[in-house]
Amino acid sequence: MNPLPILRFQLMYRRPSIFIMKRFYSELGKMPDSLKDIPEQSNPTFYNMVQYNFHKARVVVEEKLIESLKHQKGLPPMDLSARKAKVRNVMSYLEMCDAVLELNFPVKKDDGSYEMIRGYRAMHKCHKMPVKGGMRYCLSVNRDEVRALSAIMTYKCATVGVPFGGSTGGLCINPAKFTVNELEKITRRYTIELARKGFIGPEIDVPAPDVSTGEREMSWIADTYHKTFGYRDINAQGCCTGKPLNQGGIHGRISAPGRGIFNCLDQIVTSEDFMKLAGLSVGWKDKTFIIQGFGNVGLHTSRYLTGAGAKCIGIMEVDGSIISPQGINCLDLHNYKLTKGSIVGFPGAQPYRGKNLICEPCDILIPAAGEKLINKEVAQEVKAKIVAEGANGPITPAGDKVLLSKNILILPDLFCNAGGVTVSYFEWLKNLNHTSFGRLTFKYERDSNYLLLSSVQESLERHFGQDGTKRIPIVPSESFKTRIAGASERDIVVSGLAWTMERAARELTNTAKEFNLGTDFRTAAYVAAIEKIFHTINEAGLTF
Repeated sequence: MNPLPILRFQLMYRRPSIFIMKRFYSELGKMPDSLKDIPEQSNPTFYNMVQYNFHKARVVVEEKLIESLKHQKGLPPMDLSARKAKVRNVMSYLEMCDAVLELNFPVKKDDGSYEMIRGYRAMHKCHKMPVKGGMRYCLSVNRDEVRALSAIMTYKCATVGVPFGGSTGGLCINPAKFTVNELEKITRRYTIELARKGFIGPEIDVPAPDVSTGEREMSWIADTYHKTFGYRDINAQGCCTGKPLNQGGIHGRISAPGRGIFNCLDQIVTSEDFMKLAGLSVGWKDKTFIIQGFGNVGLHTSRYLTGAGAKCIGIMEVDGSIISPQGINCLDLHNYKLTKGSIVGFPGAQPYRGKNLICEPCDILIPAAGEKLINKEVAQEVKAKIVAEGANGPITPAGDKVLLSKNILILPDLFCNAGGVTVSYFEWLKNLNHTSFGRLTFKYERDSNYLLLSSVQESLERHFGQDGTKRIPIVPSESFKTRIAGASERDIVVSGLAWTMERAARELTNTAKEFNLGTDFRTAAYVAAIEKIFHTINEAGLTF
């Protein structure tokens, strides 16, 4: 069964027509009235936060987009009113989701009782297919949350140059209240419901781990899809990412979000200009950081930062916080948490007795779990020099405004936590290629490197007139020995992610300079994303 016609049907009837969209038009150059007070609200909705950030960037970039339509290759010139109308129409289209699915289904629990499960999946923009986004199991999951997160995914993919549209989904459940067997039933049924309605597939929508989901859940999703709807699809393995290695996963996917945050911060910490703005010395040595959330993202972020020379002085979790000016050994803490189920009581640190750990002095603050952590009131107490958003939307617009006024560098979620989707893209490519990266070149590269060393040796011996009795051995260095067989899959993932983040950092810096945004990198990221998506839609010839 091919779910693509179902998807087309859904998008035909769920995507607003041009006539319906007219009432959503925002006046060019102005913020919609309904969003004007968002920067002053202490607790705006997550969806309104994303909408505000989008419109703030739209106002900045619209004039350039209008000008870009003046001379289009192969098309007749457009007058000013037509250009404005097209930009306005595309912006209205970008503002809304292409499709939102809400579903309910029963599950039989181990005790024989039944419980109704509510799930969601939102496709924000299908300008590039497939769409891509997380799958979370959390009681906060609702229609507005998945719409907001799917929009963030659209802009995030565009920011770092990953050719996906954005989506997000999840189940409104507390996974701690279900057994493993029950969670498997729920996940498999959810997958079937998504497949029946055309909301999953390697060419349509590709889920990935998010809050309270991981390799196990992705394994269930992949297996269910392959054995039901995808049994005739050779690329069915690419229906989701974040899978175990033996089911088509990729080396480095689990740690990718944390490594991406490190790569992002590394562009800042090693830059003399940025460190001068932050009032810090260049380099990682003796940099202190505090992490909110010690899940997968927090763990691997702390690993890479401490490995580079920084020092973790505090970790904040839902059930308690710990602090240690001497530094926390994050691997020991991880083992302790696996054993005890909490970071509370960890012998390598002291319990935090203050009001709010994220307001303690440090060089780098990394909110790595949950939305709206830093609002206007909290932002006024933040003493960090750099805030790196490891989670989606941890700072409200009001908090953002306060932090910028205090000259605190903010590395936005669209850029900072894009490591996961970047490596998910690599995994998806691996599934479509049906081979691991490097497999076809390992032996060739190893033989080529040894031949190169042999050639250098022979050249030196000829140059110095050796008669063959005395050799001039060429011995590879230790670092070259580790790479002499060519790049492994992990090497390719690590270098590909680092290059992606480095390129995105340059683009954001250039965008901020072009539009005179100062250090407002959030707006710069939205501007860069909107510009890319606009030209993709315009060049595709969609009618508006």
